[in-house]
Amino acid sequence: MIKILKFGGTSLANSKRILSVSKIIEKKYKTNQIAVVLSAPAKITNYLEKLINFAIKQKNYKKIILKIQNKFIKISIKISKKNKKISLEKLLNVIEKEMFFLRKKTKKIYFLKKCSKITYAKIISKGEILSTYIINNILLSKNFNTYLINPVKKIIAQGNILESYVNLKSSIEKIQKINIPSKSIILMPGFIAGNKEKKLVLLGRNGSDYSAAILSACLKSKSCEIWTDVNGILTCDPKIISNAKVLNEITYKNILELSCLGAKVLHPKSIYPLKKFNIPCYIKNTFNKNFLGTKIYKKIKKKNKYNFSITYIDNIYMFNIKILNEKIKYKIQKKILKYIKKKYISIIYLSNLINSKLIYLYIEKKYIKYIKKIFKKNIEKSIYQSKILIKKKKKLSIISIVQPKIKKIKNLIKKIKNSLNHSNIKILNIQKKSKNCISFILKSKNKIVAIKLIHKIMLYKNKINEIFLLGIGGIGKTLLKQINKEKNNLKQKKINIKICLISNSNKLLFKEYGINLNLWKKKFKKVIKKYKKIKLIKKINKKIKKNFYINPIIIDCTSSKKISKQYIKYINNNFHVITANKKFNTGSMKNYKKIRNISSKKNKKFMYETNVGAGLPVIQTIKNIVHTGDKLILFKGILSGSLSYIFGKLDNGMLFSKAVKKAKKKGFTEPDPREDLSGLDVARKLLIIAREFGFNLELKDIKIEKILPKSLKNISLENFLIKIKKFDKYFLKKISLCKQNKKRIRFIGTINKHGKCKIKMSKINKKNPLYKIKNGENAFTFYTKYYQPIPLLIRGYGAGKKVTASGVFSDLLKSIL
Repeated sequence: MIKILKFGGTSLANSKRILSVSKIIEKKYKTNQIAVVLSAPAKITNYLEKLINFAIKQKNYKKIILKIQNKFIKISIKISKKNKKISLEKLLNVIEKEMFFLRKKTKKIYFLKKCSKITYAKIISKGEILSTYIINNILLSKNFNTYLINPVKKIIAQGNILESYVNLKSSIEKIQKINIPSKSIILMPGFIAGNKEKKLVLLGRNGSDYSAAILSACLKSKSCEIWTDVNGILTCDPKIISNAKVLNEITYKNILELSCLGAKVLHPKSIYPLKKFNIPCYIKNTFNKNFLGTKIYKKIKKKNKYNFSITYIDNIYMFNIKILNEKIKYKIQKKILKYIKKKYISIIYLSNLINSKLIYLYIEKKYIKYIKKIFKKNIEKSIYQSKILIKKKKKLSIISIVQPKIKKIKNLIKKIKNSLNHSNIKILNIQKKSKNCISFILKSKNKIVAIKLIHKIMLYKNKINEIFLLGIGGIGKTLLKQINKEKNNLKQKKINIKICLISNSNKLLFKEYGINLNLWKKKFKKVIKKYKKIKLIKKINKKIKKNFYINPIIIDCTSSKKISKQYIKYINNNFHVITANKKFNTGSMKNYKKIRNISSKKNKKFMYETNVGAGLPVIQTIKNIVHTGDKLILFKGILSGSLSYIFGKLDNGMLFSKAVKKAKKKGFTEPDPREDLSGLDVARKLLIIAREFGFNLELKDIKIEKILPKSLKNISLENFLIKIKKFDKYFLKKISLCKQNKKRIRFIGTINKHGKCKIKMSKINKKNPLYKIKNGENAFTFYTKYYQPIPLLIRGYGAGKKVTASGVFSDLLKSIL
């Protein structure tokens, strides 16, 4: 049995691609007799259209003829260099003959300022004719037998000259009368047919696909292969969705729905002959020859990993027809449908709401003039008599999901609605065309974002959570390790985490559909472009504003004040914010309150458990105390893991300078230990605790008894680590005196019931709950109305990258669940 192969314009764009197509033909011929349908090389049809338009407008059209001629000459010369058996002279003579025809016809158009449909069709079809001639010469030079079918004589069409429909029965009769040699490769130019007068007509958009489908039916072919520049039918347009997936199989019914709703894969009229004769069709990639592509046939036998496709139509007008007199509603609808059928208007939806006076009519922009005529002719009187109100909306898009027997349709619509609402996209209407299709009507300006969101919802069974990680120091790196380690467990719990952005202080790595966490370090190293901090923040903000995320989350593992100032902006862009950075919560009280109001209004989470106590549940405990109506009487705590570690080492006799250096090496301190030793880090944590209890305080209100003098503040870190040796004796003496009195020194923060906050080195005895706290532990004692005389105590490691990263991870999971 014969196989039909059709090659599109991109497959024939230049000499290299044409030679590649000839090799595919040769290879296929080894196993089957084949018939080949050919398009014009890419851009040629556009040039020919432009040529006609220029001639009509009396512009300089000769340059366009020269451009077309040069393209074919260039193709011919390069092919002849690769294949010495081809007669270049013969090819150039045919090209010159066709260019002479173009010059002659366009000269006539130029003087008449118009072009007949017959002339238009003859000019536009020259690309397909020349493609076929070139391929034929390549095959003949390699000693293959070829047989050329003239579609003007053998494919019978009717209707509009520029967009004809084939009479399948007549065409089958004509083709089957031909005595085609069994060892010949059949060639036919696509896009062309002949009418009853045997004049050349065109088959309209995707005409070459239609030609291939017709030839398949006429020759009773085994299969029809459409060779293009993509791997098959995709889940979405790859220009919008970079990671669109290939569908292995699709039914005629579903591909027909996709085509009617805007997919530029196969035109609906191309599907009909294939479906009628049950001929399997394969969409294959000329540039990836060994890829199986997509099979289109009657019934899918295997379960596909991806079984949906999203398509769209732009330039849609919606007419909202409100009929006040319900008696005339069906009359009006009948008149609209009758006129639409008569004028061959492609109607997308005409929905009649039950028990409603509304009719929604959706059409493409190009049909507006016809619809206006019907309104004027048939319902103008009713409008005048106020029986009908018509509202028009333009610049709309219809986005459609096609999937065999869409399951849980109500849940799917709800997910999509919620996701689009979060991105401030209003759905104007939802149409359910069939059990395989749902369409969403919205403003065209929101199309790209909506398609990206809908594709993610369809692609991932579990709710996707997109993470933007700012800061990849010790905490950030550890967090990525923890997420990667737990990814399989998270998937089992239906949690899908995608790290979309990773940044440090001067560069970023971004991948919309997720960065591979096994390779992120290598990928990050390869990022060359570096930015200053402000430009980097602007670059991150651009990515955030794209707004095509399902559940986006910013995780700030920096200590940057500039980044913390962006939190309100992030939440306004519908991001959750999780932060280990204390700068925002210890900034102005005005912003402290503002972000909580905005996050509440936007229904977004602002989480910062690690601001105090790293992985310890301090913030959540305070919230529980406040929400249950309890009142704070007194708070005492060791809030710094680094100082807890240092003072614990001093108890064991270690020198102060060594204890500081060791704490820094272990990652207990900030990169500059002076931030810990100054008491500023403790002050920030104490301020956050006080504010969580409802006290309106600023950082300046916290009284700090400093451990070290101010003179060490403005020197380099290197000098500081040398100069602190001077304080070794001072601390040895202080610790020794305390031991004699069976006491210990701890750096303690306190809040009284009036909100007064103090931080100082305190001498405490064994009865104090903070006495045993050391080696990096934190301890928080809450004396409240309910917790007294024995306080509520939270104790554990409050420093270190592992526990802090674990705390951030915990916040992340809370924001997801």
